[in-house]
Amino acid sequence: MTAVVGTLERSRLWSHPELGLHAVLDATGSVRLGAPGQDPAALVPLVEVIATGHGRLWSGERFIETAIGERLTYRDHETVREAGRERTTIRLADPETGLAAEVVLETAPGAGFLRSRVRLVNEGDAPLRLESVSTLTVGGITDAGGGLDGLTLHWADNDWLAECRWRQAPFRDHVVQLSRFAHGHEGRGCFERFSQGSWSTGRHLPIGALTDRAGRTWLWQIESSAGWRFETGEREGAAYVALFGPDDAHHQWQHTLAPGEDFHTVPAVLVGGATGGLDAAFGELTDYRRLIRRDHPDHRALPVIYNDYMNTLMGDPTTEKLLPLVDAAARAGAEIFVIDAGWYDDDAQGWWDAVGAWEPARGRFPGGIQEVLDAIRHLGMVPGLWLEPEVVGVRSPLAHTLPPEAFFRRGGLRVTEHGRHHLDLRHPAARAHLDAVVDRLVGEWGVGYLKLDYNINIGPGTESGPESPGAGLLGHHRAHLDWMSGLLDRHPGLVLESCGSGGLRMDYAQLAVAQLQSTSDQQDPLRYPPIAASAATAVAPEQAAVWAYPQPDHTTDRIAFTLTGALLGRVHLSGFLDRMNEEQFDLVRSAIRVYKDIRPQIADARPFWPLGLPDWEDAWIAHGLRGRDATYLAVWRREGADAPSSRTLPLPHLRGLALRPEVLQPTTADATAEWDATEGTLTVCLPRTDTAVLLRLGTVV
Repeated sequence: MTAVVGTLERSRLWSHPELGLHAVLDATGSVRLGAPGQDPAALVPLVEVIATGHGRLWSGERFIETAIGERLTYRDHETVREAGRERTTIRLADPETGLAAEVVLETAPGAGFLRSRVRLVNEGDAPLRLESVSTLTVGGITDAGGGLDGLTLHWADNDWLAECRWRQAPFRDHVVQLSRFAHGHEGRGCFERFSQGSWSTGRHLPIGALTDRAGRTWLWQIESSAGWRFETGEREGAAYVALFGPDDAHHQWQHTLAPGEDFHTVPAVLVGGATGGLDAAFGELTDYRRLIRRDHPDHRALPVIYNDYMNTLMGDPTTEKLLPLVDAAARAGAEIFVIDAGWYDDDAQGWWDAVGAWEPARGRFPGGIQEVLDAIRHLGMVPGLWLEPEVVGVRSPLAHTLPPEAFFRRGGLRVTEHGRHHLDLRHPAARAHLDAVVDRLVGEWGVGYLKLDYNINIGPGTESGPESPGAGLLGHHRAHLDWMSGLLDRHPGLVLESCGSGGLRMDYAQLAVAQLQSTSDQQDPLRYPPIAASAATAVAPEQAAVWAYPQPDHTTDRIAFTLTGALLGRVHLSGFLDRMNEEQFDLVRSAIRVYKDIRPQIADARPFWPLGLPDWEDAWIAHGLRGRDATYLAVWRREGADAPSSRTLPLPHLRGLALRPEVLQPTTADATAEWDATEGTLTVCLPRTDTAVLLRLGTVV
């Protein structure tokens, strides 16, 4: 380990050449982070804090230009290099309140990412009520020409069944140009996106970007399941970006910091580069995601998962229905078999508002659920179960046997949403209950995979004593992550899937711990392609679980279509495979064989999008992975007025190479592909609509 300590003598405290950023100390003692060569006034204070009694210097919708942020002055800084990482801690203090801030900027030599966290300490003699704290602020961003007219803003809308819908617009469409010289002030507004309630991605992804005409990109990600917000706007002729966890205005979050106490923000990261646009930036973000997550063998093995739910048993499993599916899944090549929702359902009034004990339903499994679990193991697969651990149904006995303090409460009342109460995992009784459940399922039953679902939005959070709801939600969120980590500590081989009614809790607070992420509950195979193609913007490919649910009443093209869309991520196979004829079943078996051949490449490949990130109604969609030995492309052609039978895809990273396109899956779509090495383009022909193809582009030996 090496450490370098900085002093007040240098005006440039820190720099990140790959991102083109530096932290500078101005004449007032303020530290600001931004692009070099800009007017220092365009930069933003390193930390922005809104506290009750200490608001903003310029009132509006923006959470920058805060009174405390402007007062925070430099103390010292230190850079530590250890195990391939570089961490710079910059320490600041507010002379008026006694608030101290430690900003930790983390990167790696030559890497295109900057991760930030902030620790606040109250060194004063009076409590301080926090209402908003930034994790990362960056200013001085301009187009290659020096202005803002060439900047493009990118963000992603997210909804149930319609995840990862990327949007783009000129920066000036959302941040209008004002007569700064005439008014003497900046505008009061900004472009913002934020979460609402406990579905962290129920509205938008916690990701956004700015790009310029030269291909330079600034791409950011906030890592929180308990409230986040980002904003971008104009400051002194340049753009700024500010990233936050929960705040008072959007999440009912306040945190009272007593003298001597500290508070840690949620992490956030900025990635990018001078060239390559969004594809290059998402490649950097993918590498970063792999760096910060908990190590697990699942990330390298990428086993094929069969799940009985989607378009199949739909929460109605029984021994009689499951055993034929178990046999068919094993013959198709599945390596994990998950019994999804309903395995505990023994209630005449339905299970939705009665869950919580997680005991097997005797009526569904006359010989016991162990009979099915043993059958799964006997055929060489790992058994898995669905679980929704954070909820207890209002009719569950646990709603009365667990102490009231173990549940979310607001205004002294227990919170109820869609027939469920919500456990607060900071309470020892709640955690002990769930630990006992999982240790029984895994330790006694031999379950090796848990699909952890989350199907309610519980609102702003919980109040325990004087805390605000948002602070309670953040506390529970951190306890939930600690609980998941504890499961993996006790059961190292266990695989955890994060599912939030599909992709409604798709953030890297969860995914730094869980091994997989459900990308959607979308049941229409023709609607899934834009989700499957864009999933790698939100999730590393080897963590992105995509449903493939072929059915015996599907045409050959439809079976191939739904299978192909999952092959560049994690295959979540479903469907009544046991009812298929031999020709149909061979299509499934063939696709799984292809996946097993290419999956060693997926684990460290970088994603890209030759046609750009897809719109919801696009007829042609393309998503690729740049692997170690080859490039892989999934291409879909759907119904649409602009759906000619062929489409040319630009692949500039392969220009000049002698390549041989190979159709991997399926052989039934009559797809062809022609490579033009001079232009660096691939022309793909799919003669029929609603078909798809997986291609491999390798060098000719």
